[in-house]
Amino acid sequence: MSFFKKLFSSEKKESLDKGLEKSKTSFFSKLTKAVAGKSKVDDEVLDNLEEILVSSDVGVNTTLKIITRIEKRVSEDKFLGTDELNQILREEIAGLLSETNSGEATEFVIPIATKPYVLMVVGVNGVGKTTTIGKLAYQFKKAGFKVVLGAADTFRAAAIDQLQIWADRVGVPIVRQNMGSDPASVAFDTLQSAVAQNADVVIIDTAGRLHNKINLMNELTKVKRVMQKVVGDAPHDVLLVIDGSTGQNAFEQAKQFTAATEVTSLAVTKLDGTAKGGVVIGISDQFQIPVKYIGVGEGIEDLQVFNKYEFVDSFFK
Repeated sequence: MSFFKKLFSSEKKESLDKGLEKSKTSFFSKLTKAVAGKSKVDDEVLDNLEEILVSSDVGVNTTLKIITRIEKRVSEDKFLGTDELNQILREEIAGLLSETNSGEATEFVIPIATKPYVLMVVGVNGVGKTTTIGKLAYQFKKAGFKVVLGAADTFRAAAIDQLQIWADRVGVPIVRQNMGSDPASVAFDTLQSAVAQNADVVIIDTAGRLHNKINLMNELTKVKRVMQKVVGDAPHDVLLVIDGSTGQNAFEQAKQFTAATEVTSLAVTKLDGTAKGGVVIGISDQFQIPVKYIGVGEGIEDLQVFNKYEFVDSFFK
């Protein structure tokens, strides 16, 4: 279909293709077996496809939506060949992602009217949260924005130190206090500093503890409230970072965090080391939260803006 036109540079697309290689290989080896000896899409092919999508971590609810869409097309086109199934899957999954406004962007951009643009980043420890912040800072700086980081994950000295390393590497200022400091105080100081420096983007790291949802909710609410004393409508985006390699556990993380705070966008990391790339489709659909960024490698350039057409094209290439 015409909307699968080239949007990324060849280098970026190559990185995406490589990052999704394991997911794609796993999916297509299963799909090839499912349609072996079949010339048309029938009930058996659809049953097999349903099983493949679920086992690819797309999730049960999202899988059923995709199957229903394909069934509709089968009923409209009395003879739908199995050789057309790949293209139909691409179209229907891109359509599904469109419903959450996922993947429309091709570049690292911020709403021009808002300055500073305040991004609060949440997620459990170990998902690649601090690394994602560092790579985001790099991409925003590269795009010409003035960036300030805030180390409000004050419960782990390692988190503060790791963010400092990224700030030094990227060459952006960081606001930090000692371990055990009040996270809201760090966020407040960061925004004051950003306003004084006329910064374009502020990225605030937050604690990744999830053992007590009430405490987490109270803490994040306090951080938001204190930030609003400096920038009235902050934060403009609450980005949840989840580890794509954990498959179904990523759904659970999304469920816990969306219950604890108002998450407005998602970053799915570590897709290159796993065959669970389908989790991007399922989480976006199930939680109706747009995926903004995906991690497809360890390099500083390997955090990409999520574009549904490029993603689906790489996945079903």
